[in-house]
Amino acid sequence: MTMRHSFVAEGESSILLVIDVQEGMLKVMNRGKECIHRVNQLLRAARLLDIPVVATEQYPKGLGGTVDEVKRELDGAVFFHKEHFSACLEDGFLEKIRGYGRPMVVIAGMETHVCVLQTALDLMKSGFRVHVAKNAVASRYEEDRETALDLMRDAGAVVSTVEIVIFQWARRANTEKFRKLLPIVK
Repeated sequence: MTMRHSFVAEGESSILLVIDVQEGMLKVMNRGKECIHRVNQLLRAARLLDIPVVATEQYPKGLGGTVDEVKRELDGAVFFHKEHFSACLEDGFLEKIRGYGRPMVVIAGMETHVCVLQTALDLMKSGFRVHVAKNAVASRYEEDRETALDLMRDAGAVVSTVEIVIFQWARRANTEKFRKLLPIVK
């Protein structure tokens, strides 16, 4: 595997996974509003570039559904309701992810040090390359978020940002799709 394939989020190889951006979680998140804005940027870019999107909800009876602002952007996404912190432990989740035939999972969502971390680690253990958009993940406490990002990086995940991912997905300027992506990142 070349370094380019390890560190570049290639659109044709990627799936976007949005983890637990729910009403009950948002109430207690540090950087929650920024996280939602960044998740929506990723969702708009993924839709424009035909990148599959999978979303999870952790125990929606207790934590509520996905926040409306994000749910509107999830049109056509596959939803998984879960009780395990790692989505990979839910029946059918890994099979669905493998079914796309794409080796890279770009992750955004909540909480960085719980569901995002455990899912990322299990995805890597299952053979996927993982990118975490650090400005599209949130935790209640910054120390937990930063520690989880360090743990994911140490385990082999690429930790980058929403704009890095979007521009890597796009790969080139001066195309019609790129012109449509510009308002998303501005």
